[in-house]
Order: sequence, then structure tokens, then C-alpha cells
Amino acid sequence: MFEINKLVRENVKRLTPYSCARDDYKGSSGVFLDANENPFGNLNRYPDPYQQKLKTAICRTRGVNEQSLFLGNGSDEIIDLCFRVFCDPGIAKAMIFPPTYGMYEVSASINDVEVIKVPLNNDFQIDIKEAESHFKDEKLKLIFICSPNNPTGNSMNQKDIEYVIQTFSGIVLLDEAYSDFSDEPSFIEKINKYPNLIVMQTFSKALGLAAVRIGIAISNPAIIQYFNRIKPPYNISTVNQEAALNKWTDRNVIKQQVGEIKKERERLTFELTGLNITDRVFPSDANFLLIKVKNANYIYNYLVNNKIIVRNRSALVDNCLRITVGTRNENDQLLNALKRITL
Repeated sequence: MFEINKLVRENVKRLTPYSCARDDYKGSSGVFLDANENPFGNLNRYPDPYQQKLKTAICRTRGVNEQSLFLGNGSDEIIDLCFRVFCDPGIAKAMIFPPTYGMYEVSASINDVEVIKVPLNNDFQIDIKEAESHFKDEKLKLIFICSPNNPTGNSMNQKDIEYVIQTFSGIVLLDEAYSDFSDEPSFIEKINKYPNLIVMQTFSKALGLAAVRIGIAISNPAIIQYFNRIKPPYNISTVNQEAALNKWTDRNVIKQQVGEIKKERERLTFELTGLNITDRVFPSDANFLLIKVKNANYIYNYLVNNKIIVRNRSALVDNCLRITVGTRNENDQLLNALKRITL
């Protein structure tokens, strides 16, 4: 039987949340003299602290209830909240599967949490046997799985993900930032089955709103209520909420843009595979490609000198570049530049 309170830090359980003016009065109209706001201007009022309109739209599309949904100031806030809710500084541990998204480890360091690293195998999949050998460590509180993974681009084996969730007694955060570009089903449909699962998504990728900084967490309502207790009261601005709501409700545009990116991903894969500088283009379920090349440092600098910016990931995966799928014109500029390289 999963008991959330056994995992939550004692000081967090004792915490009396900050009560903002919009907690006392939830109406949308009236003479507002309660929050010490400037009475003049169009953006003079504090934003909705619980983003009700945006949440209603997300819940309608994702098929979840509002008690299971949390919106953060980017996914990075959600990652940080996981550490602050579940990990006692200097005592708790978290697990990651490198190479993976760097903020898991950075946030762990900020919160003074030791990181157990279980490297992905040669197929960029989870080494289940090695991971499971740590599950009995009572100090291990959090496991982060990124699928599709950054920077490798592949989806993790769904049976492996589910085995980790079933077997580990702590919290599993499944980062689905790139899931809209994958044909694999989301684990959102398994939230009610696994109370220790947090599924994280974002407005930054498929929705094209990286500038608005909104991350999505869907989980057991008991976990969500702790996120709401310790988050800053007004963590997402009114401007960002409105931009996100407008984009979220335009499903046809989202579908069209995702489709174009996937088509360009396949075209790039074919074209890059044929270049003499390329050793391998790894399969991708994301909006980027990881490619192994003959001299990553040289090629990266060559592209920079031509005002084409990719990501050199050689420190994580030997001689590899990560290339985001751009517009057709941007991708053509990349390909034309790469074709000019002689090694």
C-alpha cells in the first residue's frame, strides 16, 4: 500500500502554506483592495495562483482531473519541487540514467542530494539489473526517467519504465517533454494505477512556447497538493497563462507543426546518413537528432563560423552532435554547410 506521507519530508508535512489574497477571495470581479496592488494599468493584478482556466483546458484534452494536475514555472520548477518535497538535504539520494537531461543532477546538487548514476546501455536503454540493485537503499527517494531521452532521442522501453515504477517504492518522475513527437503512448493513462508516478510534460517543445516557461506535472492528487503547498504563490504570470491557453486550444496548429517537424526529422535522418562526415544517425522519437561524426569539435566550430548553431554533446556521447529539427529552410542551410566540409 503506497503511503505518500512516508516519503514526504517532515518539515514539509508540518509546513503552513503561504496564503495569498486570491486564496481568500476566488471571485473574478469586484473592487480589489486586498493585495496591495497598484490600481492602475492592464497588468496590475496578480495572476491566478492556480491557473484555473489553463488547467481546465489541459484537463479536458488530457482526460485528467484538476486535482491531478500541477503547472510549474517551466519543468525545472517541477524537478526542484520533487527534491524539496521528498529529499532531506545531505541524506536523501536520487537516481538518473546518463546521458540524460542535465537539470536533474544540477537540481540535486542545489538541494544537496546525492545522485546515483546508472548509465544507459549500448542501446541507450535502462540497465534494469544495475538500477534494481539500488532499490533497497532507504535513502533513495527519487528516480528520473527521460523518455524520449535527451540527448539520445530514443524512447525508453515501456516495459522497463513500468517495471521501475512497480518495483521501486519511492517516487518516479517520467519526463515526457518530447512525447508529442513519439508514437509511443504517454504514461498519463497509468497515473491512477501507479500512485508513485509523476508524468512531466512541457509547453516548450511541441507547443512552441519555450519563452513562456510552463511545465506540466500529472500525478496522484496527494503529490500534487504538496507541490501546491510549497510553490511560490504566483509562479506563472498572467501573460504566460494567456499565451499558453491560446496555443493549447489551437489543436489543429499544434498537430500541423508536429507533423511538419516529424517529416523534416525523417528527411534530415536520410540526408545526414549519406554524408561522408557521418558515422551514425541515432533513431529519434524527439524533435532532434543525435549524430555521431568523424570530428565533432571541428564540425561544431565550422557550423558556428557559418552562423549555424547545433549542440556539441561529445562530453556525454563520444564525437556526437545534437541537431534540433528546424524549418525546411533552416535544415537546408545546415545540410548545405555540412556538405562543404572536407575532413
